[in-house]
Amino acid sequence: MRSHRQNVGTPAVSQEVYSEDPADFFYMKVNVPCQSACPALTNVPAYIRALFEDDPDGSYEINRSANILPGVLGRICSRPCEDQCRHGEPELGEPVGICHLKRVAADRRSRKESAPAKLPYSGKRVAVVGAGPAGLAASHDLATVGFEVTLFDAFPEPGGMLTYGIPAFRLPRSMLREEIERILDLGIILKAGVTIGKDIPMERLLSEYDAVLATLGCYGSRRVGVPGEDLPGVISGLEFMMDVSRGRPPRLGKKSLVLGAGFTAFDCARSALRLGTDEASICIRRTEEDFKVTKDEVFQAKLEGVKILPLLVSQRILGDTAVEGVEFVRTRPGAPGPDGRRSFEPIEGSEFVIPADTVLVAVGQESLSLEAPGERDSKGLPVVDRETFRGTVPGLYFAGDYVTGPGTVIGAIAAGRAAAERIARDLTGNIFRRKSIRMREASITDRNRTWDYIHRNEMPTVNPPESRLVHYETEVETGLRPDQAAEESKRCYLCYLHYEIDMTRCIYCRYCIDSAPRDCIKLVDEVLLNEAGAVAGFKETTVWRDVNAVVIDNSRCIRCGECVRVCPVDCISVTRVELVERMGEEAAR
Repeated sequence: MRSHRQNVGTPAVSQEVYSEDPADFFYMKVNVPCQSACPALTNVPAYIRALFEDDPDGSYEINRSANILPGVLGRICSRPCEDQCRHGEPELGEPVGICHLKRVAADRRSRKESAPAKLPYSGKRVAVVGAGPAGLAASHDLATVGFEVTLFDAFPEPGGMLTYGIPAFRLPRSMLREEIERILDLGIILKAGVTIGKDIPMERLLSEYDAVLATLGCYGSRRVGVPGEDLPGVISGLEFMMDVSRGRPPRLGKKSLVLGAGFTAFDCARSALRLGTDEASICIRRTEEDFKVTKDEVFQAKLEGVKILPLLVSQRILGDTAVEGVEFVRTRPGAPGPDGRRSFEPIEGSEFVIPADTVLVAVGQESLSLEAPGERDSKGLPVVDRETFRGTVPGLYFAGDYVTGPGTVIGAIAAGRAAAERIARDLTGNIFRRKSIRMREASITDRNRTWDYIHRNEMPTVNPPESRLVHYETEVETGLRPDQAAEESKRCYLCYLHYEIDMTRCIYCRYCIDSAPRDCIKLVDEVLLNEAGAVAGFKETTVWRDVNAVVIDNSRCIRCGECVRVCPVDCISVTRVELVERMGEEAAR
């Protein structure tokens, strides 16, 4: 299988084959950037193609096989895939609405689900502590490979931050409950309202189960660290959102200031407007370009009336018996820091005050201490091996935000799944799931060149904006219409299609080069390989006597198929190359 790599790094095939060659994994990372960017490695081109073929059930299951909660993520995912989408490269337009299409599959599926596939009972029992995204994902994977799973959570309902941290106007509880129930239907025993370390000692779980996985999330609120932070009217943003989700929101004054720049800050500001505050403002040290939230989130917040106040940092919170305002100082951009990000420095003498009745502090979250045996780090948290998820006590594992600090939902799901696989291997010595590169012959693309010029279909929302604020649970985004979804699915370049020229048949006519709408077919003197034997680049030439090959650079290719159509000797093959997960006996081979 090495000989083909003098051209492109992945073979043309006439039948379905699987590979675990590092060179082929490298090829996927470079050439299917959307899937590589997803922490759960969701097969994005495949599920978009299924939607294009009017198969929402198939699209949903492709999603669910990787990310467990497609309906949830189709609404609230941070969309790292879209940041890497080839359609979003400078001369190609806007990224495909990958996240929106995920929601389409969830909304349009028939819901005639078959019984979940499960391997026979292994005789092993695992306790998972924490029913948030990581815990749900781990429980799902352990149950499907034959483990008896008991899921403990301190809250009355499962879901963790999905249930108690994300507002209902972004994530309807009916959709969340439906997808959680499908996970629990695998036979998972849920014990809600049980706090491990208080109601049940961790030592007891370790004695009763073959392994314990703690996925406790980050429920500690960081303080802003300025005078006046303990005044009445200063509320933790996380606690505020959790109280709102429990149905007992605190009373807010006419003016609410939010300190922070993440999703929680935006959730707080948008929630405050729905709960009756007249004015909600988000105060940030940096600029809008530095937000970690999606552009859609910023746009919708502004549309609803949230004000963004950039380039300022709080100095103290003012008031005698309650909040009266916040003193800020202006900031300005400074030199880049070690991570490459700009620093922002306070401007001396620029102090000013913004009046406020309520201050919501959403500057970050952190893990809380857990009563459990084992070594502790300097923060008092369990010492964890990030590669194996093991703590320092045999049988005790940790995963998710509790280990890494606050992250994304899709990141927590990926961590939960990886921890489950490690536990299963440790307890049985068997490999239950294995990542592989699947290659199979494909026909020329049926993408029409005019589809490249379809504008991104933006998500429809409830309008006018003020109507959203009447009822707290009114979902703002209404989902792409069928016609919009069909158009948006056309925009995907289907980067899992691999084009390769057979140099034993090529006659160097240049028809392919002349027909290519992008600089993706190259006259090459030398193919550059990395240590794994994968193609890492090309040494191009314009001198014909130095040409050793005509190569399709799949990292630039937009899969239009023009090269195949014009080739007079039919020397260009198309292979569907996918990163997939094999389970059970297939994984063991």
